[in-house]
Amino acid sequence: MKKADIGLVGLAVMGENLVMNMESKGFTVAVYNRTIEKVKRFVEGRAAGKHIIGTYSLDELVANLERPRKVMMMVKAGQAVDSLIEQLIPLLDEGDILIDGGNSHFPDTIRRTAYVESKGLLYVGCGVSGGEEGALKGPSLMPGGSVAAWPQVKPIFQAVCAKVGDEACCDWVGENGAGHFVKMVHNGIEYGDMQLICEAYQLMRDGLGMSAEEMHRVFAAWNQTELDSYLVEITRDILGYRDENGEITVDHILDTAGQKGTGKWTAIASLDEGIPLTLIGESVYSRCLSAMKDERVKASQVFPRESPVFEGDKAEFIECIRRALYASKIISYAQGYALMRSAAKTYGWNLNYGGIALMWRGGCIIRSVFLGKIKEAYDKNPALENLLLDDYFSETIRSLVPAWREVVAWAVKSGIPMPAFSSALSYFDGYTTACLPANLLQAQRDYFGAHTYERIDQPRGQFFHTNWTGHGGDTAAGTYNA
Repeated sequence: MKKADIGLVGLAVMGENLVMNMESKGFTVAVYNRTIEKVKRFVEGRAAGKHIIGTYSLDELVANLERPRKVMMMVKAGQAVDSLIEQLIPLLDEGDILIDGGNSHFPDTIRRTAYVESKGLLYVGCGVSGGEEGALKGPSLMPGGSVAAWPQVKPIFQAVCAKVGDEACCDWVGENGAGHFVKMVHNGIEYGDMQLICEAYQLMRDGLGMSAEEMHRVFAAWNQTELDSYLVEITRDILGYRDENGEITVDHILDTAGQKGTGKWTAIASLDEGIPLTLIGESVYSRCLSAMKDERVKASQVFPRESPVFEGDKAEFIECIRRALYASKIISYAQGYALMRSAAKTYGWNLNYGGIALMWRGGCIIRSVFLGKIKEAYDKNPALENLLLDDYFSETIRSLVPAWREVVAWAVKSGIPMPAFSSALSYFDGYTTACLPANLLQAQRDYFGAHTYERIDQPRGQFFHTNWTGHGGDTAAGTYNA
């Protein structure tokens, strides 16, 4: 067998399926796993008869690779990646390429790119989305890092990724940590999409008293509208799935949600950048609140409330929920894209925002028809400041606002928690308000801390301090950071 086009370390679910995907597209792949029994089991089982080379040490892996050697690491984010890099560097030559396909935090990828390049090698931090099925049949790939590596990995990546028509859901994102940053934002938006769907579900279940079977039919219908997406599709399937005894499975699942940290990273990045990512932040906190199951049960007994009674037209209100869900979804993506724009300035990345929408259009967890509209918006205006300022999205939101307000108001009055729906609406109201009460807030800051303020009757950039009590001096703490 000829030498391999690429090597892969880490034969867990994603790694195994990526290997099978690469081999199916005509590439020879060398594989290695720290637990070498997995290698033997894989090459003698699922990979038997394929152009897949099993290796039992990193030296053997590297020896079986065509030059420039390409090694893709599919291991747990964190120290495991750093440790593997240290083991591989002495085995590689100048121009060889290390690829991290895990969910690494983008600052780590920035650091690792600089370090690996200092050793004469090239580094790629590649976001991979799509889960087990995506890895096997075509994931969304978001590569960034050493620019010189892209021509070498492009033929493999664009062959194995998902396609929308003839367009590959993979393109170069940018330098150092850009690929993993975009993947992080993808995961944050994924948190938001899932929370919004869950809130719509709870509103129908607890507010309208609908059964899982009824909601199954609703989500099936919604998937034929602008909400056509992977997450709405699987929600439809989940709500129709039954245990062997015929009972609805989801009704027996404990209401505590897990998380792996990428949503939290997205929220932290938004705070660092000063970008209000309110919906995704609430989605992360909602998972945290769900984990407090025992406390919530106790609190529900201390503060009991009657089940809401809906007295209107149920079909009309379900349509209002759909419209509110779509409006909130637009806000989530608008916030995510605003974060990417800010980070691009901070880190010097030249991000292609329409291209990112295309990368997310297929293969990944947030794939949806809706992303095509985002690509159109950025293709039309690459410098678009916010999705809400695009003609399509501004007209669409304008048409959705009445239903959105009705749904949030009814949920609040009924005691049904809607943190993502309501935070999205609050963001919209704040973003579209010309005069917010921050003038009073800045006066308060100047009163107790001499933090200064700007005046509407003076040019921007001039700062003033008032001796509010008559007892203070004229010394100010310095200009404030807006």
